[in-house]
Amino acid sequence: MTTATRPVGKAPVRNAMTVDIEDYFQVQAFEGVIDRSRWDSMPSRVDRNTNLVLDLFAETGVKATFFTLAWVAERNPSLISRIVAEGHELASHGMSHVRASDQDRPTFKEDVSRSKKFLEDMGGVPVRGYRAASFSIGERNLWALDVLAEAGYEYSSSIYPIYHDHYGMPDAPRFAFHPLDGEKLVEIPVTTFELLGRRFPCGGGGYFRLLPYGLSRWAMRRVNAEGQSCIFYFHPWEIDPDQPRQSEASAKSRFRHYTNLDVMAAKLRQALGDFSWGRADEIFLPAAAF
Repeated sequence: MTTATRPVGKAPVRNAMTVDIEDYFQVQAFEGVIDRSRWDSMPSRVDRNTNLVLDLFAETGVKATFFTLAWVAERNPSLISRIVAEGHELASHGMSHVRASDQDRPTFKEDVSRSKKFLEDMGGVPVRGYRAASFSIGERNLWALDVLAEAGYEYSSSIYPIYHDHYGMPDAPRFAFHPLDGEKLVEIPVTTFELLGRRFPCGGGGYFRLLPYGLSRWAMRRVNAEGQSCIFYFHPWEIDPDQPRQSEASAKSRFRHYTNLDVMAAKLRQALGDFSWGRADEIFLPAAAF
């Protein structure tokens, strides 16, 4: 691959709503206190929470992209049926939330190929998109994009073009681009805005939950005013204030994970009404073809 990039043609100002389907105990912040061997014995909330998200989308008429762990799909097949039946896009979040940066090339290829086939067999639809756990594709493992193209993916949304203690590629393009010469694969970085020469996140997740809604709305409108679509993400556990608490986690992890869970659903509902939303594949792939 090459670090050179081709800009992708401007998309209409319609934004992509995306959901990373994983349970509250599978997040990176808790990996030091919840061993993977315990996952099957933990009280699961992902079915309940994802159905609430689907109810909210049905109520507001929004179609979205669901980046889904194969681990979750295997244990909750009715979720996959509902996602597909209601017209949302089914995409891959890998087999079991292992960071791409923690895998070598053969292991990563096995993971993304298996999860794609598993979800396609279960959902009966093509899986075109992939998002790495914790946005774990960056400068040190750009080979992962070659692997995604080899596995048949058409786009990735795995690079966050900011500085962060867990992820980030701050020099990456802010908007959708073709990272590989001669390949149609598109990388869709999570949305940021620029102010006073600095880049700030405004694509959802913890930033959206922690900061005032008015700031997120202002920032996303600023991006749309540039003629660019935002790509926004959140997790089903972020609308679940009653999830079991992990008291052994660090104070920083608990702050990041639990703050404002009780207001997240209301903030999402407001965002769904204030902006135009759709599936990532329908918004970005047609624009990338020009």
